[in-house]
Amino acid sequence: MAFADTLIAWYEVHKRDLPWRGETDPYKIWVSEIILQQTRVQQGWEYYLRFINNFPDVKALAESDEERVLKVWQGLGYYSRARNMHAAARDIMTKHHGQFPQEYDKILALKGVGKYTAAAIASIAFHLPYPAVDGNVIRVVSRLFGICDDVAQPATVKRITEICNKHIDREQPGVFNQAAMDFGATHCTPKNPKCVECPFATTCYALKNQLTEVLPVKKKKTGQRHRYFHYYVYISDNKTIIEKRTANDIWRNMYQFPLIEKDSETSSEPSEYTIREVLSHQIIHATFYVKIAKKLPETSENQFVIDFDNIHDYPMPKVMTEFLKVLETK
Repeated sequence: MAFADTLIAWYEVHKRDLPWRGETDPYKIWVSEIILQQTRVQQGWEYYLRFINNFPDVKALAESDEERVLKVWQGLGYYSRARNMHAAARDIMTKHHGQFPQEYDKILALKGVGKYTAAAIASIAFHLPYPAVDGNVIRVVSRLFGICDDVAQPATVKRITEICNKHIDREQPGVFNQAAMDFGATHCTPKNPKCVECPFATTCYALKNQLTEVLPVKKKKTGQRHRYFHYYVYISDNKTIIEKRTANDIWRNMYQFPLIEKDSETSSEPSEYTIREVLSHQIIHATFYVKIAKKLPETSENQFVIDFDNIHDYPMPKVMTEFLKVLETK
């Protein structure tokens, strides 16, 4: 049996029950794929349903303001994904007359859409034979076909893509891509893959050569940068000051208490709470100082005064929402 036939046969029995499974609307496929870029399926499931409920189609997303989009996305992280989707939706309305583009190159040209996402949308929604190569597929192909080069290198990914392109089922490319993704996510997993019951057990290069724990080959990640955020929570007569992050940095266009970034976590001032958040390339050490005063200090650029009761109306990064949970229990 051919590789694609074996893979699809496995998929028909073992495919996951997901809210976007069987979906043919390119908009909903796009939303699901963007959410899953940096998110586990279990967490992404809830956010997908929430996002679609708030923005059921491209037009609804395009006509919303960015602040509302970020609020719906709040807690999912990697907020550039939401900003890019919002910008792309507006481009679809203006440049494509409100119709989701049906050609791979035009899908790829949408802001925030890479080769994997474009291939997933093109194959599932429009039955175009483009292989969707994500981390799961890279792992499967590396093990089955014995790709021993560093998968962080573009040349290695290109080679894996070529293998997928050779084997993709031209009649049902979307099914092939989803099968490959599910196989990597649930069967050929990073740790403890189900080799004993694998349909490729007799042909798998990694299994035959005892390289299952070695492949795929990945170079060590670069060190994470530590950043020390000191937040000042001014409260006076149920009023507080918040500011909007406008710089080209993490959490852009989200809201926070006035912030001073320092070189260390230490301070001479007594702090109320400290939160540590690990991001992909940096670790945030957030320390909060509550200042109860008769009068709020003067606001500076991008800062403004709000009623403390309305603070949850603004999209905020996780460190802020975690601190507010603690504050509200006191």
